[in-house]
Amino acid sequence: MNKNIGFVSTRFAGTDGVTLEASKWAKVLEMGGNEFYWFAGLLDRNPKRSFLVPEAFFQHEKNNWIDRQIFGKKRRDSDVTDAIYELKCLLKQKLKEFIEKFNIDLLVAQNILTIPMHIPLGIALTEIIAETQIPTIAHHHDFYWERTRFMVNAVGDYLRMAFPPNLPNIEHVVINSSAQEELALRTGISSVIIPNVLDFDNPPAIDKEAAIDFRKSIDLEPGDKMILQPTRIVQRKGIEHAIDLVEDLADDRYKLVISHAAGDEGFEYVEWLKEHAKERGVGLRLVDIHMSDPINPDVNNKDKYSLWDVYPYADFITYPSLYEGFGNAFLEAIYFKKPLLINRYAIFVRDIEPKGFDLAVMDGFLTKSTVAKVREILESPERREKMVTTNYEIARRYYSYTVLRRCLNNLIYKFFGIEM
Repeated sequence: MNKNIGFVSTRFAGTDGVTLEASKWAKVLEMGGNEFYWFAGLLDRNPKRSFLVPEAFFQHEKNNWIDRQIFGKKRRDSDVTDAIYELKCLLKQKLKEFIEKFNIDLLVAQNILTIPMHIPLGIALTEIIAETQIPTIAHHHDFYWERTRFMVNAVGDYLRMAFPPNLPNIEHVVINSSAQEELALRTGISSVIIPNVLDFDNPPAIDKEAAIDFRKSIDLEPGDKMILQPTRIVQRKGIEHAIDLVEDLADDRYKLVISHAAGDEGFEYVEWLKEHAKERGVGLRLVDIHMSDPINPDVNNKDKYSLWDVYPYADFITYPSLYEGFGNAFLEAIYFKKPLLINRYAIFVRDIEPKGFDLAVMDGFLTKSTVAKVREILESPERREKMVTTNYEIARRYYSYTVLRRCLNNLIYKFFGIEM
């Protein structure tokens, strides 16, 4: 029996991790014969399957005003509580309309009951789930207690209520073992781990013309080597280490390319990176164009480039993150059979490294031996081929769509007593 599944978040657009994982889940659920629909404040999905509510976007002016009043402060004024309540009521009504319009059988809350970037939407969704008892999967990517900017706040009552809520009709999904333990310790909520995945049973389809055109668009000469940092420009990505690596390689052919935009957490970091690269004589390319989600077929013909156009002609991937919930860019590099440097962030050490991947690694800082290993990989086709082939086979075993389908089957069976 096929189900109508409603995905809910503040944004399903572009190439952020939550959007990408939601697209993968939708793809696998569709393969099981289900229909899927989208609710968010920013959408680049098929309009026939979409329910756009601008006030649901985390950067909407009303929500931005609320955020300024509640984070970094211990006390909130009554007018802030009233504003939260007013916006919550509007969003709650819109959620009801979404469920009724598409006859939704199952909700998938994508990070909206996890990180409090939109308090009113989280409360609205929690109330809907409690009142209707609609089966819900809450997919948690990063909790508020994992982010220092949410540590001081004036909404502890709301955080305990809705981020996440403890309700009998919600199945909770986390993306790593540390999150599973912390969730249980802090709230008593049990969860299952579903890691980020890619379709490793089917290698990526590459548009060679678009990939070559992308290289030209960022002013790379034919002899240049692309060192790709395939992440958003936020401080926890540790991009300064990638700049230091290119400097230490001491070869003008190597150019550092950052594929995603800045802005989610301000612009100070990107300005500092530009200055840092300039001081060290590193050729830095910032891709200041919208990238479409390659797993979402609705938009690939609208944007000039897909994320999949960035990887094919990259010579090396840098991923020196200080913290990640899992690490989409890690899997994407493996998927495109690219060698990479990775910082041993906590989740990598605990959940990913034991799988046996062959990588260049750093442990918080860049050593001469790590730089030498990167140089060896770049200059030895044989070493590179062995490395990427090994990594692909390991990823196919642990992080494929087959793994995701098996996990989602188990959750759907709990709700409906059937498999998709």
